[in-house]
Amino acid sequence: MDVHLITNYFPDLSPAQIEQFSKLEELYKDWNLKINVVSRKDIDELYLRHVLHSLAIAKFIQFKPGSKILDVGTGGGFPGIPLAIMFPQVQFTLVDSIGKKIKVVEEVVEGLGLTNVVSKHQRVEEEKEQFDFVVSRAVAAMPTFMRWIKGRISKKSNHDIRNGVLYLKGGDLEEELKDYTTIEIYDLKDFYTEEFFDTKKLVYLPKKQ
Repeated sequence: MDVHLITNYFPDLSPAQIEQFSKLEELYKDWNLKINVVSRKDIDELYLRHVLHSLAIAKFIQFKPGSKILDVGTGGGFPGIPLAIMFPQVQFTLVDSIGKKIKVVEEVVEGLGLTNVVSKHQRVEEEKEQFDFVVSRAVAAMPTFMRWIKGRISKKSNHDIRNGVLYLKGGDLEEELKDYTTIEIYDLKDFYTEEFFDTKKLVYLPKKQ
């Protein structure tokens, strides 16, 4: 698996973006040997399981220049880093409570020369700023997650859809999401043909009016 997986689905990338996406594998392999943040199997399929998965958000929405996005529980930098490459005019704040993960994020960001990413070693409850969207990959059940990010989403929307949460998750979500009447769920298999995405979903929860 290589960067062609990305360019296949996103044919309009600039040469600079393609170069950044190409560098990801080498950077993660290098840092993963020192600080293990991604499993061995996942490193071998980095572009499928992490990069393309993260970019499902870019299939759903084009963040406008100047937007502010918060990535909660970013781990090794997903979905934040691939999205930051995709949207160079957008500000990303990547937060994780585990220091060694943020260390890897910092090194990858530096290695790619990304200037639109701030990484913070903290719990999301400590974050003071407000954002257009909060993104994440299944770090907690939705009710818990919504408690963590209370007050973090800005009221003023600059996009065609309301500000809110964009959450990548797999499996059966019915029970977990039953109390959210405005939620929208999208199957990633509608975006991508790879079998890996058959059970994966994107959950969009708009901020209450």
